[in-house]
Amino acid sequence: MLTKRIVPCLDIKNGRTVKGVNFIDLRDAGDPVELAKIYADTGADELVFLDISATEEKRRTLLDLVLRVAAAVDIPFTVGGGISSVEDIDNLLHAGADKVSINSSAVKNPQLINDASAKFGAQCITVAIDAKQIDGEWFVHLVGGKVPTDINLFEWAQEVEERGAGEILFTSMDHDGTKNGFANEALEVLSELLNIPIIASGGAGNMQHFVDTFIKGKSDAALAASVFHFKEIDIQDLKKELKKQGIAVRL
Repeated sequence: MLTKRIVPCLDIKNGRTVKGVNFIDLRDAGDPVELAKIYADTGADELVFLDISATEEKRRTLLDLVLRVAAAVDIPFTVGGGISSVEDIDNLLHAGADKVSINSSAVKNPQLINDASAKFGAQCITVAIDAKQIDGEWFVHLVGGKVPTDINLFEWAQEVEERGAGEILFTSMDHDGTKNGFANEALEVLSELLNIPIIASGGAGNMQHFVDTFIKGKSDAALAASVFHFKEIDIQDLKKELKKQGIAVRL
């Protein structure tokens, strides 16, 4: 049985880790390299770094940060934000990232998924999808959730898989930062539609929420930020609880 992954997410703005609610009202959560090292040492399976203002500010992800993180941790980490070309991906992987996450650029230029997967392998390519429910339907949003589209979440997820993505990072904008649990109904639909791993993001508030997304949402990994950054949940304690409830994790 494949083990379920616990993935702390570090949203980066101006070189610092930040966290908000529903993608707004950001507050400082510390130095990203220090946090990364703590998470690597306390049982995180992977890390995700998202340079959340890179796309909006039309600049590239901070390569210097990637180099520093690569030197500090020995677990896989994914980097996203402002990635718009195969060259950008090449630079990040060479700087030490294990995977890259593309979001807005994948929607604007879906061929990027094909090209990146062909060159670097599907295992290096994560497609992040930020979506919001409007009148009962899930729609994809771009540029850190600021730009709505008429693209259906489930149709886009299927296209992403067909084009060669290795996994999907799905964030429910409705659930982000609310601590009311993950969007398990949407996650369950995604898991039935797709054959690639799905990372659940948005809504973690307590340990039971992680249990629920693995059982009800059928997620392969669960990503969270503030509950880890502000020490509301300890990763080792979380994994012990998951194991107690019959969920396979790496202790």
